[in-house]
Amino acid sequence: MRPAYLVVLYFLSFASEAFAEEGLASFYSYGKAARAEMTCAHKTRPFGSVLTVSYGGRSIQCRVADRGPFIKGRIIDLSVSAARALGMISAGVVRVSVD
Repeated sequence: MRPAYLVVLYFLSFASEAFAEEGLASFYSYGKAARAEMTCAHKTRPFGSVLTVSYGGRSIQCRVADRGPFIKGRIIDLSVSAARALGMISAGVVRVSVD
């Protein structure tokens, strides 16, 4: 095999791990539609992609449907239903892991 090909394969094997993030999450509400579906806003992930968000021993899957958050230090905004499923409603802003 060619050495360049092996280098590409090596970096591709870690590609999924490179997207794991930890940081602050908040939640938002944009009317009735936001309550029905577990969605989120992320700055860079593609629209429609499904992310696994973990907090306090719970994990959920939510679909990227918007851009944001636009507050420094936050990595993701969750819909009310996603925040409720994670158990973060009373806290408001929590540290999460996003895969």
